[in-house]
Amino acid sequence: QVQLVESGGGLVQAGGSLRLSCAASGRTFTSGIMGWFRQAPGKEREFVATITWRAGSTYYADSVKGRFTISRDNAKKTVYLQMNSVKPEDTAVYYCAAGERLVPGTRTLRSSYDYWGQGTQVTVSS
Repeated sequence: QVQLVESGGGLVQAGGSLRLSCAASGRTFTSGIMGWFRQAPGKEREFVATITWRAGSTYYADSVKGRFTISRDNAKKTVYLQMNSVKPEDTAVYYCAAGERLVPGTRTLRSSYDYWGQGTQVTVSS
């Protein structure tokens, strides 16, 4: 089993910045992927960003590209999401997720991730 714990959420003004962290523990793997998803009230959970543990290859949703940056610290088994120039529409519960293996073409899909954190609330005020 893998446990994921997110932190760093909170209230931020539009245009501001926030950094989310996701610490992994338990059985860990080096060939998989880590991702961030978010879910706003009344909406489906959607993909935000992903990174591979081994090569650090990243991919972003169009809605956050150029504003958010995903990174990882392999030694600490921690993944980060740096959120800059946030907008009110970024308000959501943000979830960290871990997938045991990367299947080409599927890294934006929720079904590609085997483990999920409990989520952290991000609220952007206008």
